[in-house]
Amino acid sequence: MAIMSRCIPLVPSKEMTVDEFKAWIARFDLDHDGSISREELQRALQSLHTWFAWWKARKGIKQVDTNRNRRIDTTSEEMDKLVAYAQEHLHMKIYEDGW
Repeated sequence: MAIMSRCIPLVPSKEMTVDEFKAWIARFDLDHDGSISREELQRALQSLHTWFAWWKARKGIKQVDTNRNRRIDTTSEEMDKLVAYAQEHLHMKIYEDGW
């Protein structure tokens, strides 16, 4: 009997659930502090082969960082705003579980 786990690919397709998106973006938290910096977001965008990843990462941080610490807190409403940013500006299809 084999144990099969659901792996989140490092380079996801443009369609995923919210939980898959959060798991994928958490892979880029290189310092494991529970938040995503501009540089970490830029690396995530570069993994998608996004043009002007540095600019889109800067814009994304500015748009979703509500407490102005220049980081996206993965356990707060900022992550929900990042999901909305990815849907609107990166044209990713992110849907709720159970769809």
